[in-house]
Amino acid sequence: MKNFLKVALVAFVFLSANVAFAQMEKTVEVGGAPMYPSKNIVENAVNSADHTTLVAAVKAAGLVETLQGKGPFTVFAPENSAFAKLPNGTVETLLKPENKGQLTAVLTYHVVAGKMGSKDIADAIKKGNGKAVLTTV
Repeated sequence: MKNFLKVALVAFVFLSANVAFAQMEKTVEVGGAPMYPSKNIVENAVNSADHTTLVAAVKAAGLVETLQGKGPFTVFAPENSAFAKLPNGTVETLLKPENKGQLTAVLTYHVVAGKMGSKDIADAIKKGNGKAVLTTV
């Protein structure tokens, strides 16, 4: 029983330290959920209520492992409302296994290798005289 209490105490301290660390991180809120710099894109996206369709598409395309891999990556992440504006049946069709290649192409078009903040994007637009040309993965 004494060992069990020691293990429980250590686990509690570890979890408390992780919660405290997460609360100290500078976050932005997306879809009503905090986005943590210590988490990868997928770990953050699954917590966003505004990106459930994107998460389903990333899973269907088999891109979870890629986006959890060595980055950094910048994802221009469409919200559910953007997917809703597509013609009826588009999302459902893309999510079918036989359309995985097309879905992967669409999604990777939204991913840039490297970390791009709003200032970087604004600079790229300025350099391009109002148009930014980015190399996607």
